[in-house]
Amino acid sequence: MEAHLADLPTSILRLADLASRRSTPFELMPNGPERIAIAASLGIIGIKKLKLTGEISPSGRTDWDLHATLGATIVQECVVTLNPVTTRVDEGVRRTYKVDVEEPEDDEVEMTLDENVEPLPANIDLYSVMIEALSLAMPAYPRAEGAELGDAVFSDRGVAPMSDDDAKPFAGLEGLRKALEKKGD
Repeated sequence: MEAHLADLPTSILRLADLASRRSTPFELMPNGPERIAIAASLGIIGIKKLKLTGEISPSGRTDWDLHATLGATIVQECVVTLNPVTTRVDEGVRRTYKVDVEEPEDDEVEMTLDENVEPLPANIDLYSVMIEALSLAMPAYPRAEGAELGDAVFSDRGVAPMSDDDAKPFAGLEGLRKALEKKGD
């Protein structure tokens, strides 16, 4: 049986139903099949542990602040060897939902000063917040311990390969300088 994100349980906070004078705590701990679905959506090998714990609090009369801690142990492929690499992720998660934030209409958007500010929705999907925070926190280029890319030199058959040092415009001048010094002695 293959797991999909659509199979995740609903963890929607309807803001109109929350207390307007105190914080509302939450905790998400996806089970095995849910972690498999999340790992597949992120394109990684697996997720051993995943937890989002926090609270959402009213801010002023209309805005809301979400503060949480994301903890995860993930397994990704090493970018060099393709061997599994296990990484521990511990990140703070903060979102501020405001009434007065306008949705961009153009393809090109100017970034706001605070990337954690979002337009106030009617509902907040905590699973979406957790998955987004995990995708931003995990290493983009995981490497197994001791894995090095090394040098790769390619060329057509019968053509001597060119290294990075050969491509430097003044690489040959060092040899010429040494030859002239010897000749002058």
